[in-house]
Amino acid sequence: MRAKITYLITAAVLAFYFVLVGSRGLLLIKHGTLLTVTFGVAVLILPVIGVWFLWKNTRFVTKANRLAAELEAEGALPVDELVRDEYGRVLRESADEVFARRRAETEATPQDWRSWFRLAVAYHDARDTPRARKAMQHAIALHDSRPVPAP
Repeated sequence: MRAKITYLITAAVLAFYFVLVGSRGLLLIKHGTLLTVTFGVAVLILPVIGVWFLWKNTRFVTKANRLAAELEAEGALPVDELVRDEYGRVLRESADEVFARRRAETEATPQDWRSWFRLAVAYHDARDTPRARKAMQHAIALHDSRPVPAP
């Protein structure tokens, strides 16, 4: 729940920033000189990129949470079996061991979005965020492309 609140606050602050920067860009364009119009257009590009980035990340998080909820309903969410040190940090050897099992599971069932989801969690636990994100994107793609069961 704390992560959702943090995400919402960050998104709201970014949205405010995009509006503020966008209004400054429009003011520069309204000034009407070649230099201010050029700067105004350049300034307007930043909020456009930011809104796109925020939208893509929000969609990604929403879809990943939907998969997590589905796994939770099935009772198939990955169990936290990581060994931690006295400060609560995951021990590297423990993360590597869990990762090896998750990778083997995914290699055995490469079309199962559930195994890709669990692999993404293992990548995250091993602090490999780029690969965790790619594995989760693959899980989402597999989930979204599966045939919908007839009612």
